[in-house]
This record gives sequence, structure tokens and C-alpha cells, in this order.
Amino acid sequence: MNVYKDLTTLPEFNKAVVTIGTFDGVHLGHQQIIQQIKQEAAAIGGETVIMTFHPHPRNIVGDASGVKLLTTLEEKIKLLEQQGIDNLVVVDFNEAFASLTAEEYVKDFLYAKFNPHTLIIGYDHKFGKGRTGDYHLLEIFGKALNFTVKEIPQQLIDAVTVSSTQIRKALLHSDISNANKLLGYDYFFEGTVIKGDQLGRTIGYPTANLQLTNEDKLVPGDGVYAVKVQIRNSKFEIRNLTGMMYIGSRPVVNGKRRVIEVNIFDFDEDIYDEILQVEVKHYTRGDMQLNGLQALKDQLAKDKLTIQSLLA
Repeated sequence: MNVYKDLTTLPEFNKAVVTIGTFDGVHLGHQQIIQQIKQEAAAIGGETVIMTFHPHPRNIVGDASGVKLLTTLEEKIKLLEQQGIDNLVVVDFNEAFASLTAEEYVKDFLYAKFNPHTLIIGYDHKFGKGRTGDYHLLEIFGKALNFTVKEIPQQLIDAVTVSSTQIRKALLHSDISNANKLLGYDYFFEGTVIKGDQLGRTIGYPTANLQLTNEDKLVPGDGVYAVKVQIRNSKFEIRNLTGMMYIGSRPVVNGKRRVIEVNIFDFDEDIYDEILQVEVKHYTRGDMQLNGLQALKDQLAKDKLTIQSLLA
């Protein structure tokens, strides 16, 4: 897959079949659109082009809090490559770009930069300043500029019933089962192992305390999870590790801040400063107020048995 991050370096695409979107998560709904552009490109002997945005548009034109990401840009690129896309164009979504009128967007950007043969969009696609552009405007320009516009029917998208917003809500409510189902893969994130207070080691459950490598990445809701772990960019050859992850503020020890801690099963090596990729497989329980460290140790023993059974 060719990746372009500079619009001045775009080639002349061969019968470009183009689709546009943030593609945050590259979830099952996105995959429906991707299959459509691949089929269309194969039918005409053209090439697929996905145009996506970075940063997320809602961080520029949305509320001040922005949006937490299902996939970082690097993760999105990897997932789209796995889908067999020919070309990915990453557009710098800034205030100047956001201020383009719908007409300027089509003529001066979409047509001038991509010269599409076919443009495929979702049924509710809106664009341009104030989101005033839609399928009908694209049809008008398509006839004038000689490109075809195809809209994926609402019933096809609704058959999957997936949106990035829906998945974010599921993750924030610890509904990992539903989130993973809608994504079509297990939700994952990366974190750097940092020093904690090493409390877990004192009760027989040493943990890797994680700091997200990208603070824009969404962290699931509080609780205990079954996870698979990979040590990235590491001297370790070990792969396919399993463990249990805790997300919360550690009420047992009157914690003041939210932490992400992973106890890796059958592993006790120094991995400070290493990067862990964590795949979130199952949610097992919520955060609990326990009466002291012994009660915590007893509960962790139960959690481990539960999680080992789930991951077996």
C-alpha cells in the first residue's frame, strides 16, 4: 500500500476509485465500504484510493474536549494495509481545510488532486464548511467533471449497524464483547512500562504499569480484563503472552489517579521502558473496594483462575 502524507506528491492515479472518511477503528462498517471500492476498482481495472484525515476532524471543528481515538494514525495505516488497499492519502485536517466550502472541496481539492474515476460514499456522507455538501451535490459535479458517484445504500450499512461512536461508548462502558464484535478484531493499545509503587510484587502479582504511547487513544472503562500481550521493539523473543489487566484508581490503597496495570502470567523479567501491545479479550469484573491487601490478594487469585479459563 502506498501512503501519501503530502498532497503535493500525489501521482496521477489510474482510474481512481476513491472513498473518503476518518476510518477511525477500521471497523466492520468501514470494511463494507472498503469491499465496495475494491470490487469497483477490479471491475474497471483501476486502483483503490482511501482519503482519510489527521488529526480527527472533531478535534478541529468539534467541542474542546475532542475525541479519543480507536486507532492512532499508525494503527489505522496498518489495518487499512491489511484490507488490501492500493493507496492511502492522509490529509492534514486543519482550520483552513475545514473552512473550504462544499463547492471548493469538490472542485479545488477532490477533483484537482485525485481526478477520480469513481467516488464511493456512505449514504449519510457530508462535507465542506458547515457540512453542507452531500451526495446530490457530488452528482452534479460528477456530471460536469466526468466522474461517477455511487452511494452505499442505507440498508447495507444498517445491516452491519456499526459506528465508531457506538464502539467508543461500548469500550467506555467496559462492553468489550460488543466492541470487539463491531470492530471485527480485538481492541488493542500500546503503552510504555513505567515505574509504579511495586505494590503488586509484594503480594505475588507483579504488574507492568503502562503509560499510553499516544494520549489520544481511548482507554476502556475501569475494571479487570483478560488480555494478550506482546513486548514490542524488545530484546525479548517471547510472544503471545497472556495476563490480567486492571484499569482504575486502586481504591484498596486509596489511589488518587487512574492507572493501567498488567500482570503477565508466568513472566518475571525487567521490562521497564519496553513497549507493550495489549489486546483486550474479555471483561471479567468491575473495580472493587476490598478490605486490605490480603483481601486483594485473594481476589486476584480468583481473577487469575477466571481469566486463565477464558483464555485457554
